[in-house]
Amino acid sequence: MIQNAPLVLYNSLTRSADPFVPISDDMVRLYSCGPTVYNFAHLGNLRAYVFTDTLRRTLNWKGYAVNHVINITDVGHLTSDADAGDDKMEAAAAKTGKSIWDIAAFYTTAFKSNLSDLNILPPTIWSTATDHIQDMIAYAEKIADKHCYSLDTGLYFDSSTVADYGRLARAGTDEGESRIDPVEGKRHAADFAIWRASAPGEQRQMEWQSPWGPGAPGWHLECSVMSMKYLGTRFDIHTGGIDHREIHHCNEIAQNQAYTGTDDTGANWWMHNNFLVDRGGKMSKSKGGFTTLQSLIDRGVHPLAYRLLCLSAHYRSELEFSGESVAAALTRLKRLLMAVGTLKTKAKDTAWLRVVREARDSKGASFAYQRGVIEAGLSKAALEVLTPFDEAIAADLMVPRALPLLEEIVGLKSMPADDRLKLVASMDLVLGLNLIDTERADLRIRPVDAEISEDGIAARIEERQQARAAKDFATSDKIRDDLKALGVELMDGDPLGWEWSISLD
Repeated sequence: MIQNAPLVLYNSLTRSADPFVPISDDMVRLYSCGPTVYNFAHLGNLRAYVFTDTLRRTLNWKGYAVNHVINITDVGHLTSDADAGDDKMEAAAAKTGKSIWDIAAFYTTAFKSNLSDLNILPPTIWSTATDHIQDMIAYAEKIADKHCYSLDTGLYFDSSTVADYGRLARAGTDEGESRIDPVEGKRHAADFAIWRASAPGEQRQMEWQSPWGPGAPGWHLECSVMSMKYLGTRFDIHTGGIDHREIHHCNEIAQNQAYTGTDDTGANWWMHNNFLVDRGGKMSKSKGGFTTLQSLIDRGVHPLAYRLLCLSAHYRSELEFSGESVAAALTRLKRLLMAVGTLKTKAKDTAWLRVVREARDSKGASFAYQRGVIEAGLSKAALEVLTPFDEAIAADLMVPRALPLLEEIVGLKSMPADDRLKLVASMDLVLGLNLIDTERADLRIRPVDAEISEDGIAARIEERQQARAAKDFATSDKIRDDLKALGVELMDGDPLGWEWSISLD
């Protein structure tokens, strides 16, 4: 394997890109804020997990083992970012007439399915909020005397009791506080709920007994509790969307400082991906309409096209979402798969592929092992090609600079097909596009509103072939035009034969 370039990662806490040095040589400990499972994740939510997966794959590719925790929020997240509004789970239950537990189970399954569709590695640990209520109560009891005060509405954290509150956001009295709705009796605008008491006479679907009366934990508490439980009071990296940087993660840090009695923030690196924006602004469920991964699939777009779209912009940059950008990503993915398909046909030795697939499917083989199998036998010239790729991903995950290197390799006719195929497989350990095992035909997804089935298309194509054999070109052209009107694009001379013509306007 090539000599790894030093990994440099941007730290939101220091606002600088610094060389990454893990706390322990043998394991990187990584925590990611998970979804609140009251609705489907929108594409902006999912960008965060493509980013985190790219980070994890990069760490793995560069030789680090990773202990990765993602939480599932099934209680405590209010309809505002702070302490006002209804619990999102309770509100969803009231709207649908279903139990919170059923809603949480349904949308948790949907979220995990989204991650699988995007070829995102599952975390080492899924951690669900309602499984850790007693841990949260014990955590709150430890910090209550010195850092909290009680109101009729619950137990609140006094943000003035910790050093430099809000330094992660650097907006503690401006943008951050402007997003916090006032609660009567709070000492400071930035104070936040540790425990939310049930109102007198109120019977919530989710409530527990506590020293502060029946109620439910505040949203911010769960991440402090579960990150520390599974990763320790100091761990390496905490990830999330940039919207978490202003309030949620500031509150986590304050809790962590209170619990440990130090100025430690919990994580050494706080990393945030920027927004996915459409032409109407930031993508958000709160606007009432949002685009899900399934809505793209229903229109005939393979989920890996969305992953590629995410990889085409640096994670700290805003990414514009539009029908045109997704269609362009789908076309780019098609071209890559066509080129990789040609390499697989031309390669003389593909026995290593079986070993890598078995290692990957066993879920126990490290990336170091997989890279060893893939890169075995590569010439010095071929291995040197990986150097600029490694340098790109080591520079704060500069994947937009790495992707063109991959595209250059697949078309490099001066290099044997066997070497190029291995290089693609090695690079794709980081990119996660599943280029070796995805066929171009897999991208041919039937839109849900298509007016013809694949069997129907096959029948019309057979009819057209007969017309062409009889030199009845008028009929042949009419069948082609009829199919085009139904969203089917014929490709004479192409082994695939036809594709759905995707319209995303």
